Amino acid sequence: MTEPMVIRGADVAAEVYRELSTELSEFFAQGIRPGLAVVLVGDDPASKAYVGSKDRKCRELGLHSLKIELPATTLMPELLGRIEELNQNPAIHGILVQMPLPKHLDEQTVIRAIDPRKDVDGLHPVNLGKLVMEDPTGFAPCTPSGCQRMLQFAGVETAGARVVVLGRSLLVGKSIALLLVSKGVMADATVTIAHSRTRGLPALCREADIIIAAIGKPNFVTADFVREGAVVIDVGINRIEDPEKPGSYKLVGDVAYAQVAPKCRAITPVPGGVGVMTIAMLMANTAKACRLTATML
Repeated sequence: MTEPMVIRGADVAAEVYRELSTELSEFFAQGIRPGLAVVLVGDDPASKAYVGSKDRKCRELGLHSLKIELPATTLMPELLGRIEELNQNPAIHGILVQMPLPKHLDEQTVIRAIDPRKDVDGLHPVNLGKLVMEDPTGFAPCTPSGCQRMLQFAGVETAGARVVVLGRSLLVGKSIALLLVSKGVMADATVTIAHSRTRGLPALCREADIIIAAIGKPNFVTADFVREGAVVIDVGINRIEDPEKPGSYKLVGDVAYAQVAPKCRAITPVPGGVGVMTIAMLMANTAKACRLTATML
């Protein structure tokens, strides 16, 4: 078996940004500047870092960026009020509320409060319905879109391919399954969603041409899950203690990379894989929201 192709998120994201730069130049020439608002409630370090990355990328691309940071004690009426202000703000084309929220705030209520035309995270019921109906005016969640784009970058044929998705979350598992089972480019696959209650999981995965791991368990997918020549997309980001450096930690995926990679045709690393793509697809969704708004004017 030859060395696998390592699908690096930075390489795929660079391609997305090159494409975006052309569209953004056209917007700027018309005096239009796509705007993204990100709302952060609380001071979770990982969320703060992620929001900071989104803000920096917006500014780097020339997008209007609005970062709203609220204390963890924020109550639902105030948060919903802020979202409604953004819904009504014509300078804001995309709205993202960083998850997870503090436990006293209901995430579903917050998601439903966002104008679906500005829901660039693709989680509003209207956009999820459009995903099911294959309506191109909707927004697909960013991480699944990023996975699909990585497969395209690697030259992976999805039409007729057998795909096993490990994980049934709305944010990743269910959404990537819907994208890949749809009709069209980088789709037309036969998809199985597996989860904690699935029987005979290793044998099921060995039948797959493509495995997408989004199960949230470090190094869960081992060599016996993967057939020779498979493609593996690892969505997992898990923080575990580093056995080589007592008292320190490292990031690993849901896939035991060292033992799985030699069997693969292509594989994504962690870190440096899918996570990078989430922000790239968020920028793409923001540009799309701006384009759809301009089309409706």
